Amino acid sequence: MKVTIIHGQSHKGSTYHISKILADKIGGEVKEFFLPRDFGEFCIGCTQCFRKSETLCPHYEKINPLTEALDEADVLIFESPVYVYHVTGSMKAFLDHYGYRWMLHRPEESMFHKQAVCISTAAGAGMKSTNKDMADSFFYWGVPKVYKYGVRVMATSYKDIKPKIKAKIEKDTSKMAYQIKKNAWHVKTGIKTKICFYFMRMLHTRGWDEADLAYWSKKGWDREKRPWKNNKGV
Repeated sequence: MKVTIIHGQSHKGSTYHISKILADKIGGEVKEFFLPRDFGEFCIGCTQCFRKSETLCPHYEKINPLTEALDEADVLIFESPVYVYHVTGSMKAFLDHYGYRWMLHRPEESMFHKQAVCISTAAGAGMKSTNKDMADSFFYWGVPKVYKYGVRVMATSYKDIKPKIKAKIEKDTSKMAYQIKKNAWHVKTGIKTKICFYFMRMLHTRGWDEADLAYWSKKGWDREKRPWKNNKGV
């Protein structure tokens, strides 16, 4: 399998180590990017990606290597430490650049066949809301299987985490890696994703947006084709 990791920070803390542990257990080819080192631009709200094309985004050349890695991967791992109960500013800025890929606009077809993992850590709390920040994008991109893993590490560095917590991390990541490998290449799209897709389809068939409508028409999604089906219609 191919795994792409997006680190929500550039330092190698607890969240970084957990994502690496999981990736090692999944195996395969791993690509990783650190924010904001590899991409740190803020969306300027020009709406070019929505109205015309993502290639007109002023940050397109910078983000494109990360986009290609996302599209090529079988498994996506996004990780972020808890910053005031949410993802880091770098992770939020990164996700903002993919608003045009939400099902409301022009979702990438390959996303409907991937698995994704959200990982967050905190000394105290906030993992649930932080994972939700990342999981929201995964859902609206069309990713059918999303795992959420939040850990209260009660430490500010991985080396200071108590052995009992580290042992639990090892156990949990082993279980998650097993499930990911078991589901590889045949994840099924759930009813919630399908309902969201059909609602968006209804908007597009009523002339929601010219650029989006052209995209959906080219894909055949406004007719009988669906992004989660393979060539055999499964």
